[in-house]
Amino acid sequence: MLEDLKLHGLAKNTQNLYVQAVRQLAKYCRKPPDQITEEELRQYFLYLTQVKKIAPSTLTVAVCGIRFFYEHTLHRQWTILNLIRSPKEKKLPEVLTIEEVRRILGCVHHLCFKACLSTIYACGLRIQEGTHLQVKDIDSVSEIIHIHNGKGGKDRNVPLPQSILKILRQYWVTHRNPVWIYPSRDKEGIYRLDTATKPMTVRAVQRAFLGALQESGVTKEATVHTLRHSWATHLYEAGVDLRIIQAYLGHSSPATTSIYTHLTPKTTEPARLTINQVVENLWQ
Repeated sequence: MLEDLKLHGLAKNTQNLYVQAVRQLAKYCRKPPDQITEEELRQYFLYLTQVKKIAPSTLTVAVCGIRFFYEHTLHRQWTILNLIRSPKEKKLPEVLTIEEVRRILGCVHHLCFKACLSTIYACGLRIQEGTHLQVKDIDSVSEIIHIHNGKGGKDRNVPLPQSILKILRQYWVTHRNPVWIYPSRDKEGIYRLDTATKPMTVRAVQRAFLGALQESGVTKEATVHTLRHSWATHLYEAGVDLRIIQAYLGHSSPATTSIYTHLTPKTTEPARLTINQVVENLWQ
């Protein structure tokens, strides 16, 4: 299955999720996955949906991973895999105000996490794009960050604000790693950032953000990815064309980017004022 996933060109994180889905199935059925029957598979998905009541996104990963294993690796076409459907989620993402972003980042006390989270917000990056930044990705002359192999294997360029470039330089001189902007603390007897061969972990950045969120007093259910949503919304509010925001975010479809028009007063305020005028004298 691992070989098939690699040949299929799926991202490493997706490969891990798919393999984990099959492992969990085997653990539930207490037998090797190639010996599981279609009826046992049916009972497993009933357990996930009716007993555990897992989130739609989690169910989607389970279905996709298990389907890949049976259809591509074992070459079995089972009806049950085409029957399962996750309910569509239509939630608008949480968005922070600029002031809330400042409050949260102000509560990040370690320079490495402050630099990474500030870069993620100021450049609209996904968390893994932020942690995996390399020295060669920073074009200080053109003030651009080159994002290589983003979601869907796409490359793109994102503007690099001068204030962020200053923070990046300030942090990089503390370790001078020739490859990684945010190197991981490899433990090989002693901690050496200058010779580290891996980037900072996503988990470490998530923990730093959660700690800062709690300390800041911001009560919204925000995650690191909320910084990306907030950045896109703030750009749209400032008058940046939606097509430009789409390119910076790396979205394939403008429909994906158009969600930010629902998150800003720029589009909702005129409608609100009109509604107020229409119903103003309704109960005189």
